[in-house]
Amino acid sequence: MSLSREPRGPLDSAILIIERIAGVLLGIATLLIVFSAIGRYGFARPLPDAFDLSRLILGVAIAWGLASLGYHGTHIKVDLLAHSLPGPLRRAMNTFAWSVLLIFTGLLAWKIGERVLDAYSGGDVTMDLRLPHWPFFTTIWLGIAAALFTTAIRVWLIAARGQGLEEFDAIDPKLLEGSKPK
Repeated sequence: MSLSREPRGPLDSAILIIERIAGVLLGIATLLIVFSAIGRYGFARPLPDAFDLSRLILGVAIAWGLASLGYHGTHIKVDLLAHSLPGPLRRAMNTFAWSVLLIFTGLLAWKIGERVLDAYSGGDVTMDLRLPHWPFFTTIWLGIAAALFTTAIRVWLIAARGQGLEEFDAIDPKLLEGSKPK
């Protein structure tokens, strides 16, 4: 059973890359935390800078995950009002809601961009290994910039093409194949 999906075009390929970046970084943060805990409690020798690195890498993973969310909209949402409205009003409401998210993401990109410049000029470093913070903050900013891009695409798809979000995330047919009794 394969969980990979084939991209259908350049946009799907870009989204797949964004999702893989977020997933790999989340895996790295998890491994770093686990190995640090094993070192600390099993051998009384934690990994140097494990706390700083894990929080910085986790921040990067969250930023890139936000980019995936900006396209798919797979976040928790309560849209009882939207589902009770007729199609054109629902489309207008979705366009407005996603436009608010787009504005928020733009403001977040701006403020994190300022933080990147502050970290670069201020010389912020980790506690033990003295690694600079600015590369991590730059990568977080790139994730937020990707989120700005994906959210703008979602707003365009809703406003111009009338594509909304499904009521729920569809189950991958390949997952269903593996769960059927033989």
